Amino acid sequence: MKSALFLARVSAGYGDRMALDSVTTEIRAGAVTGLVGPNGAGKTTLLRVALGLLKPTQGSVHVFGKRHAEYSRESLAKTIAYLPQGADAHWPIAARHLVALGRMPYRPSLTRLSAEDHGAIESALGRCDAWQFRLRRMNELSAGERSRVLLARALATAAPILLVDEPAAHLDPAHQLRLMELLQEEAHRGTAVVVTLHDLSLASRYCEELVVLQDGHVAAQGQPDEALSDKALAGVFQVSAVRAARNGSGRPAIVPWQRL
Repeated sequence: MKSALFLARVSAGYGDRMALDSVTTEIRAGAVTGLVGPNGAGKTTLLRVALGLLKPTQGSVHVFGKRHAEYSRESLAKTIAYLPQGADAHWPIAARHLVALGRMPYRPSLTRLSAEDHGAIESALGRCDAWQFRLRRMNELSAGERSRVLLARALATAAPILLVDEPAAHLDPAHQLRLMELLQEEAHRGTAVVVTLHDLSLASRYCEELVVLQDGHVAAQGQPDEALSDKALAGVFQVSAVRAARNGSGRPAIVPWQRL
């Protein structure tokens, strides 16, 4: 698969606190890559560096083979879409109008939406099962419905890279599963999807590859059953797990079971 994002020996932090320390990792197009690790491991910081929101103190970030500096801000905004952690919208704005915000990189402010914009908005709403409430106000929707609209806003950008930070938090199990299915469907369209998760069961089920972060370092990377080995689970997460067989996937689902 084609390389979409490549971080080469990247270090970054906030003031005197180092959040990433010489991280090297590659993200492929057409796959869901999960970033997992304990609180403070550097997951959100890695996304911020990939987006260009945080400049690394050392190392480089390559987006489809080009360094960040080779992209204009507008071009990078068209290439990488972002759904931040805790994103929500209780505003009295129609869902369709919120999704339209995803088209901002393509047009000057206060200009009308083009036919291409309308097509991207409608496609994103449809792919996220949100078309039926496109005219409803965001403050009238449930948490699960709002999460699908917010994902549609990111997809409306039509970017080949999608970064999603903790999308399953605060959703009930059914909505968690549907949201992960939507990310998987987007990856099957060729998008490089990167998602941070605390739920190792969701990560092992829906991610083709996992990057395990610990104290700003890459502790492991690979397919879920390899990256979440018994050694990694014990050393990084201080848990043991049950590995349950799952039909059709060829790999077990991982369920954290006991603290060590």
